Formats: sequence, structure tokens, C-alpha cells
Amino acid sequence: MSLMTKVLRVSTLIATTLLVVFSPSGAMEKKAVNPLVVMETSMGDITIELFQDRAPKTVANFLEYVKTGFYRDTVFHRVIKGFMIQGGGLTEEMKQKPTRAPVENEAANGYKNVRGSVAMARTSEIHSATAQFFINTVDNSFLDHRSKSPDGFGYCVFGKVTDGMDVVGRIEGSPTGNKGMYRDVPVLAVIIKDVRLKD
Repeated sequence: MSLMTKVLRVSTLIATTLLVVFSPSGAMEKKAVNPLVVMETSMGDITIELFQDRAPKTVANFLEYVKTGFYRDTVFHRVIKGFMIQGGGLTEEMKQKPTRAPVENEAANGYKNVRGSVAMARTSEIHSATAQFFINTVDNSFLDHRSKSPDGFGYCVFGKVTDGMDVVGRIEGSPTGNKGMYRDVPVLAVIIKDVRLKD
């Protein structure tokens, strides 16, 4: 085999290797992009990134409600200035919508309840979250996961507001009062018109 033939074969091998390593088709090495949803409210739109990378069960649960139109015409029924705004389960008449089974609490995913983060609402039972969520309007570290105990398990952050914190601020500033058994209810209903995947 001539020296020129050997050089050509080595060159071809190197070129092929480089194509394999640097080929754009190596999609498996690219980080998956988290989905975005747009929450259309009576006070403006809020865009939310969903952390399916670290809260997969929670995001899948939320997206099922989105796909079925569950959130359409629900309200932000609990608004506390300097704390959070909560919604996604009650109608304007304060009737609770029927939900699916609770989702596992993924609060130990490393995300914190900081301003602009979106977390699942629940009862005192750790794994009781269904459809309701809240948006933190300040840093609420006392809601973060600290331990596996009922008092320390925390609330699962599964997303963050990427656009529309001004809308969140307007909702937070809504005058509130009591409505039936519910407290901190906006006097003028803040309606969630729809939640949809962002194109």
C-alpha cells in the first residue's frame, strides 16, 4: 500500500469521526426545551415555563388539565398581597370543579418558592395536590422542601413566570373580601379565560 493511499484512508477516517461527533443530528446531547403555556386572564396574559425536567409528574398533570380545557373560566380565588395569588380550581360562583386523582408531591426537586415561581396548592396532606396552583409574589422560603416530614415537605415548584409579572402584580393588588366560606377573594373576579400551550 502506497504512502499516499494510507494518508487518504486516515484522512477519510478522521473526517467521518468528526462528522459523527459534531453532526447536528446528535440531538440526544441537546437539552430538552421546557414547554411554555400562556394563561389568559381578565387582567392580561401570563407566560409560564414548565419545569418538566425536574417536576415531570406535576407538569404532566398540569398539562392534562390544560389540554382538557379544565382551567377555562376558573378564577384566582385567593389573593394575598405580599404572599401569592392562587387559582385554578373554582368558578366565579366559587364552585369547586371536579378533579382527577392527586399527583405525587415533587417538592424535593431543588426549585425554590421565589418570586415569580409557580407551585402546586395542596391541603395539609403531602400528596394532595390536584389542579390548583399559586404564583409566589415574593420569596416564600418557608414553603420550600426541608424534610420528608409533613411540616417540612413543602410545596412543589413546577414552573416560573417568564412574561407577565406586571399582570401578576395587578392581580395581587386586587381589593379582596370574603365570599361564603372563602377569604381573600378578589371583589372583582379575576377570571382565567384559558390556559394553552404557547406556539
